[in-house]
Amino acid sequence: MLSRLARPAAAAALRRGLATTAQNNAKVAVLGASGGIGQPLSLLLKNSPLVSRLSLYDIAHTPGVAADLSHIETRANVKGFLGPEQLPECLKGCDVVVIPAGVPRKPGMTRDDLFNTNASIVATLTSACAKHCPEAMICIISNPVNSTIPITSEVFKKHGVYNPNRIFGVTTLDIVRANTFVAELKGLDPARVNVPVIGGHAGKTIIPLISQCTPKVDFPQDQLEKLTGRIQEAGTEVVKAKAGAGSATLSMAYAGARFVFSLVDAMNGKEGVIECAFVRSEETESPYFSTPLLLGKNGIEKNLGIGKISPFEEKMVAEAMSELKASIKKGEEFAKNFK
Repeated sequence: MLSRLARPAAAAALRRGLATTAQNNAKVAVLGASGGIGQPLSLLLKNSPLVSRLSLYDIAHTPGVAADLSHIETRANVKGFLGPEQLPECLKGCDVVVIPAGVPRKPGMTRDDLFNTNASIVATLTSACAKHCPEAMICIISNPVNSTIPITSEVFKKHGVYNPNRIFGVTTLDIVRANTFVAELKGLDPARVNVPVIGGHAGKTIIPLISQCTPKVDFPQDQLEKLTGRIQEAGTEVVKAKAGAGSATLSMAYAGARFVFSLVDAMNGKEGVIECAFVRSEETESPYFSTPLLLGKNGIEKNLGIGKISPFEEKMVAEAMSELKASIKKGEEFAKNFK
């Protein structure tokens, strides 16, 4: 189902998000707006006619980032908010909150190595969201997503405002990478390739479903394994190439914007909008799992599940379970003890 519908819808959403004809009044906040992902993400959101108000929050530099973006000739009204005391005002009335805040990976670090720093940041920011915009769609980019989504859920539960249909771990970059790498190998236009990616958002929990790719593609097993490994470790590829200067920021900003535009389209009543995201799930034995989701006015309209997959992909799902469940448990335990 994803392979039939999602890719054209997602590509169209991004084009519409960057076009000048669509009209809407989405109020979007970016928490961590001064960072490596936050700045280019904010630029893409400012460039979209889908956004009427763009609230930028960080603990440094947001007045400057906001002033700079505010000069762009698009309709979104931009305002910067600095420090915890201004966070409530930033969140008031928001429809969508995107959170790329946190520290990036450096060479030799896994996403899990970020846990101690980013877990506290996400718990603090999502606690403010639960208080000041409990109905907003929450899109978490901060790694490790396999843990930060369970943290977000537990925080919203603590505040009595939990709605699993409105909390998303943004895994879109895995899909973007899979589409690009498959297109390169097959000489295709990447804008017309769609590879669903399920599971989680770290290493072997990233499971590209090449068997469900549209258009249909075939690879010899050795090439398939190499391609799968590259998709799983693509983040590390960028971390190494940047040689200590950061992680994937520009491609992540693009992927984050694509997800937000799809979500806003669906909130506006557009039908057939499908994106993969890491969410509360009953599709597998893992309590959170990324699968294709039909999006709607209230977030997740329907979880479309895994669908028919190959034995190679089935094996990857089975092998991802222990790591996924451990990362989820780690996030839940952290949230329970977070004051």
